[in-house]
Amino acid sequence: MTFSLALTLYRTLSWIAGAGAGAWLDARARRGKEDATRIGERYARYTHARAPGTLIWLHAASIGESGVALTLIEALGKRDARLSFLLSTGTRTSAELVGRRALPRTTHVYAPLDRPDVVRRFFTHWRPDLGVFVESEVWPNLILEAQARRVPLALVNARMSPKSLAQWKSLPAAARRLLSGFAFVSAADARTAAALSELRGAPVQALGNLKLAAPAPRIDARARAELAADIGGRAVWLAASTHAGEEEIALAAHARLRRDIPDALLLLVPRHPERGENIAQLAGGAPRRSQGERVGAASVYVADTLGELGVFYDLAPVALVAGSLLPHLKGHNPVEPAKAGSAMITGPYVESFQDLFDALFAAGGAVTARDAEELAAAVALLWRDEGMCARQIEAARAVTAKGAEAAEQTLTALQSLLPASIEAVNASA
Repeated sequence: MTFSLALTLYRTLSWIAGAGAGAWLDARARRGKEDATRIGERYARYTHARAPGTLIWLHAASIGESGVALTLIEALGKRDARLSFLLSTGTRTSAELVGRRALPRTTHVYAPLDRPDVVRRFFTHWRPDLGVFVESEVWPNLILEAQARRVPLALVNARMSPKSLAQWKSLPAAARRLLSGFAFVSAADARTAAALSELRGAPVQALGNLKLAAPAPRIDARARAELAADIGGRAVWLAASTHAGEEEIALAAHARLRRDIPDALLLLVPRHPERGENIAQLAGGAPRRSQGERVGAASVYVADTLGELGVFYDLAPVALVAGSLLPHLKGHNPVEPAKAGSAMITGPYVESFQDLFDALFAAGGAVTARDAEELAAAVALLWRDEGMCARQIEAARAVTAKGAEAAEQTLTALQSLLPASIEAVNASA
């Protein structure tokens, strides 16, 4: 194995920094960034046992990567009902997503601190038969310990920014040492594939972005029918997953639209539903879905609930994919609106999903608006030109359809890494 002074230094510093982890985690818990009742999981202390049999462990950072992991779990579980899954993630929002999906034979834990003693406890407790790292969530101590225990590893849907890749290139020995620990590596885009091939010293395939393989959002047929009846034939558009500061832009755009179409309706879905009351006040006392209020004659409806975004994408022919209108925001996943059939508008700040949006822009599957005036103009044009709206929706669907092949190749590769025959594992560590 390639020696790396940087990795040796990292392992030493992780011990030292680990001494202050308790204070750091407590501070995060006070800010709502950690689940105070589950902080023990960060130290690899668990209250539940390992499932018997073959266990696949998937490791993801936040909500986007967790969505990819859940898609893989669902597909692998359908292929082999004997498999069990462990999903480790780093954020509360990802934990909430996993809880809502509630996939069978799947256990969620918070990612352990990347400290040598903690990761050893993690592997001693869970004893995974395969480890799958999603995108760029690469933790050295986790990888090195997995190698030491001969756990086969895969890195799937690798997607790194030019800045991250430059950092890895500045530490070639560390990169070669870590990447050589993966039996299978696939990249979401050609840029990442080329860079990882050079760093790893072995070819890395650009299979395509697995986020494109995510299922269409779930739609409650009854809720949709009730809302559709309430909305009637009004012109409607959606501002999806908005953040503070974006509601003002959406409301200003809506005011412009209502000059020409007085009964136009804006469905406003905040990223964080707990902000619903403040947003309703901002919108002049708009009705809120969380309070059981109906749309009625209101010009704005605040949909401050969880798990219903698919319903609103399905109801709105045009949607702003928010999290993209302000410089400090990095965009949200455009796959849901593409698969739900809503013509997409985005702000200019989509760094977190740049590769997906680049593909959509190239295909004519999305348009950009920088401010309220451009947003209003884009919505009005798509309302007015139904042919253009339909072509944009179809182009977006065609882009997302490309994820199916990447998913199939990834699933086949992961299955090939599993031991041919594993007896049920019931013994304690």
